[in-house]
Amino acid sequence: MAGLRSQQIKDVMTHDVVTLAPTSKVTQAAEAMKSLNVGAIPICDGGRLLGMVTDRDLVVRVIAEHRNPETETINNIMTTDVDYCYEDQTVEEAAHVMEDRQVRRMPIVNHDKELVGIVSLGDVAVKGADKSTTADALEQISQPIPPQREGM
Repeated sequence: MAGLRSQQIKDVMTHDVVTLAPTSKVTQAAEAMKSLNVGAIPICDGGRLLGMVTDRDLVVRVIAEHRNPETETINNIMTTDVDYCYEDQTVEEAAHVMEDRQVRRMPIVNHDKELVGIVSLGDVAVKGADKSTTADALEQISQPIPPQREGM
């Protein structure tokens, strides 16, 4: 097996990723998450990554704001400031980005910023990283962030 430093993220990522268009309805995102048993769906225009919609986005930006999921479109609720890695970066580099940004899943793009896969902390743990890299990533990702209690 290739060493951690030379193993590229494309070797451990999930390749066949379901995506949605920004014009898709929120209900389509929820249905896709349910059927795929995932908590995030990449949003693409053709193959180009525009953002992500997560189960948290659905709760905070749709349900909590009393928006209609039947008529609301993804482009109004998706997260556009998305961290990603390139497919030719190493597993270790991707793990460090996930640590720094405290994310458990991250889109993987080619150098034209077209989505080519997605990687989760589980992928890094099972398929790629050594135990100490995975443990470090999990510890950093799991650091609690205090709740914002303003306006409550």
